[in-house]
Amino acid sequence: MSATDVVFLLLAGFAASAVNALAGGGSLVTFPTLVALGLPPVAANVTNSLGVSPGYVASVVGSRHDLADLARRRGRRALLSLLPTSVTGTAAGCALLLATPGRAFELVVPFLILGATAALAFQSRIRGLVGHPRDLSPQQSTLALHALVFLGSAYGGYFGAALGVMLVAGLALVLDESLRHVSALKNGISAVAGLVTVVAFATFGPVDWVAVAVLAPATLAGGYVGARVLIRLSPRLLRALIVTIGTVVGVVLLLRAL
Repeated sequence: MSATDVVFLLLAGFAASAVNALAGGGSLVTFPTLVALGLPPVAANVTNSLGVSPGYVASVVGSRHDLADLARRRGRRALLSLLPTSVTGTAAGCALLLATPGRAFELVVPFLILGATAALAFQSRIRGLVGHPRDLSPQQSTLALHALVFLGSAYGGYFGAALGVMLVAGLALVLDESLRHVSALKNGISAVAGLVTVVAFATFGPVDWVAVAVLAPATLAGGYVGARVLIRLSPRLLRALIVTIGTVVGVVLLLRAL
């Protein structure tokens, strides 16, 4: 790997992790960069998953006050109960990636991202049809939350691009919380998914460890910076940012898949 390649990866890692902390979709920066450097798509996907995972952890540190506030209101035990759901879902997604050809999922992923983005953009109208989160019984709310975390984590284990967009869109439909708190929870779930992918792909995946060594420190810095910026954004601006990123990611991935 040349010095120029290292610089490009460092910049891509920082930018991607900052975007992931804010909204998700940062893999649209790092994944194409790895492919451009000569890695096959599956190897680039696996390497990208490992390289950006430290950024998720840094995002949790950056948004820890929002997470603590959410835990006080909803109960620490309720949030911790999401951990095994996320671990199981991510492991299922990793197994699916390593066991099946990726072409079919490449065609489905853009529509999943665009659908999640639309769900967030038209959240109030959808709530008018399916009901507001406060109207759900505790059992319904818990079941819906765990189902969304499992599906989102499975997606993150398989590919991960725009995982944050998908998680925010889903969580915002079942949690009666501010978008900032939802985004903080998204960071926590993404960090769990990232750690599971590290274990799975480090053991079974075709990882380019040199690229991971370059990406990891850059994503740590970018994830923390992005989470600190998140605190200062207004809910309306944050929603617009997430919808914009999700739309761009979905369209670009769709054009690439066709």
